[in-house]
Amino acid sequence: MKDLEIVDVQSFSTSVPVANSYVAYQIYFRLGVPITLTIGKLGSRDFPAGDYVYTGSARRNIRARVLRHLERVKSLHWHIDYLLSSPVVSISRIILSTSSECKLNNSTEGRVIVPRFGSTDCKEQCGSHLKYIDENSRTKRQSGTEVHPIRKA
Repeated sequence: MKDLEIVDVQSFSTSVPVANSYVAYQIYFRLGVPITLTIGKLGSRDFPAGDYVYTGSARRNIRARVLRHLERVKSLHWHIDYLLSSPVVSISRIILSTSSECKLNNSTEGRVIVPRFGSTDCKEQCGSHLKYIDENSRTKRQSGTEVHPIRKA
């Protein structure tokens, strides 16, 4: 089994089997325009247009967790729910990992623009589990497979 698996969104949402040993995931997405959202206790936050990666984890049934994140309409529970529910979001790919959430997050290039996003219970003091992929980090980003967004901005 690989430590890391890159999955295109359409395959994941239809039929990709997910091994039980995956404990962390990343969702890569693009905001088509800048937006301001109120994110639970984090309050009102500005998100510039561009590419992002969110790192999360699920101790059980990681497939169900990711599929829930892919749904546009849902109850807003996690910080990422507020962002992914926006109609200007286009999800491009999903990465599954056997590494811990924090290890995967810390190995990912990007810039923190919303401190504590998705990491209010983080024991590794990551700062945020959402990263903005600017031009400097884009050149360092892991290469992936061709992706097929299921959401058009």
